[in-house]
Amino acid sequence: MTLQGQHALVTGGGTGIGLAIARALAGAGAEVTIAGRRAAVLEAAASGSTRLFAHPMDVADEHSVATGFARAVDLRGPVTICVANAGIAEPSNIREIDLAEWRRTMAINLDGAFLTFRAALQGLESESWGRFIAVSSIAGLKGLRGAPAYTVSKHGVIGLVRGLAVDLAGSAVTVNALCPGYVETDIVTANTARIMARTGKDEAAARAMIEGANLHGRLIAPQEVAEAALWLCGPGSGSVNGQAIQIAGGEF
Repeated sequence: MTLQGQHALVTGGGTGIGLAIARALAGAGAEVTIAGRRAAVLEAAASGSTRLFAHPMDVADEHSVATGFARAVDLRGPVTICVANAGIAEPSNIREIDLAEWRRTMAINLDGAFLTFRAALQGLESESWGRFIAVSSIAGLKGLRGAPAYTVSKHGVIGLVRGLAVDLAGSAVTVNALCPGYVETDIVTANTARIMARTGKDEAAARAMIEGANLHGRLIAPQEVAEAALWLCGPGSGSVNGQAIQIAGGEF
């Protein structure tokens, strides 16, 4: 498979799942803009690659997304592969979460996906080929204990994907969501620390609790999610549209 001549943009592309997807797309020949809020992290991620390009952008800020996409398009042409990956995952208690925290989660996880997809679609001709992928979560398909804001935001991302898929049906653009379980990322590291603080467990025991939440008993590698994204961009994927693809070790 080759993605030579395609311009991909991956939000949250400096670390974790986003960086794994960006590297996979670049390895297949695409030029990949990696977007995020931390310029130094993006620059470090892009260093040493001739196909990764750092591009600071805040997905929760409409102006930042609009100007960020305009600059990316000026530099490398229309975004034909758009991966809305940027997100936060913080525990919350529905009795205690304040409105500002709720809105922050929605702004980054859900509004960010909307603004990202909208900007990419505005830059595409109606007959263009395109692959739009949102990184949701297994929490987008079921409730996640202790994380109501995150759960709602990820359900919303799947709704966005399904709505856009219907609107774009019949074109050469597909829109799908990837729904991973617990992935070996900085989020898991942070959650491990929270479990240790809350329960008094040591690091190994706290990590085992997270691993056990995946039915196959291990954390998912970011590359596993990246390979699914790559497949959605490859030949034979044109009839896969509006789907929420689980990468969760047997979760359903």
